[in-house]
Amino acid sequence: MNRIVKKHTSKNNLLSAILSLCCILCFQVNLIAQERNLDSETNTPETLNDTTYREKYGLRIGIDLSKLARTFFEDNYTGFLIEGDMRVYKNYYAAAEIGNETLPFNEDEIEVSASGSFIKLGVNYNAYENWAGMENIVFAGIRYGFSTFSQDVEQYRIYTRNTYFDDDIRRDRGETSGLTTGWIELMAGFKVEVLNNLFLSANVQLKSRVNESKPEDFDNLTIPGFGRTFDDSKFGIGYGYSISYLIPIFKKAKN
Repeated sequence: MNRIVKKHTSKNNLLSAILSLCCILCFQVNLIAQERNLDSETNTPETLNDTTYREKYGLRIGIDLSKLARTFFEDNYTGFLIEGDMRVYKNYYAAAEIGNETLPFNEDEIEVSASGSFIKLGVNYNAYENWAGMENIVFAGIRYGFSTFSQDVEQYRIYTRNTYFDDDIRRDRGETSGLTTGWIELMAGFKVEVLNNLFLSANVQLKSRVNESKPEDFDNLTIPGFGRTFDDSKFGIGYGYSISYLIPIFKKAKN
């Protein structure tokens, strides 16, 4: 019972922290809203009709909405992810993501959960040619992901063909900490500017583990940041939906 209370308490604390972060982001949007007025002065009809216009370069910061939704609607899942990208050269963007997850794995024979933090670093390439004044992105990207986590085997059943005795269910394995996993991740998605400097985005991910540490005589069934693992395969898949805000730093003319 204490264990359940602790889980719900930690989940409530996480939700409070996430909501506070969202409030801060909204406050930041209001503070920088004056940028829209400056843009309207710069992007006059004469400027937009010219062959040269100025593109925004800056830091885009966002939060993954899919993980927030899972946290609210799934009892055994908690997680958040903060993402950021910054244009460094023409259509190339440096990208980073950091987050924390508790991922459950529940089937008839076993109940396991993995909890930990992760980081992803990489680059995106924008393949979309915007019209003057647009900042939309259709991108392909690559990441290196690294996760450090612990795995808690809550219970598992010993397989046997003998049906005379009751199921042999073990609950004494406990938690293994200090586990790590690294992977390469290919990503594709889009970012659409729905309001001035405010973007909604979606992406899909294909992942391949390159190294990992495992519990003794066991396997990693879920990995924070990576997701579900599969027997005899190093590959995984994922997806994300996010909202982000671009903080303009400077503008550069594009011919």
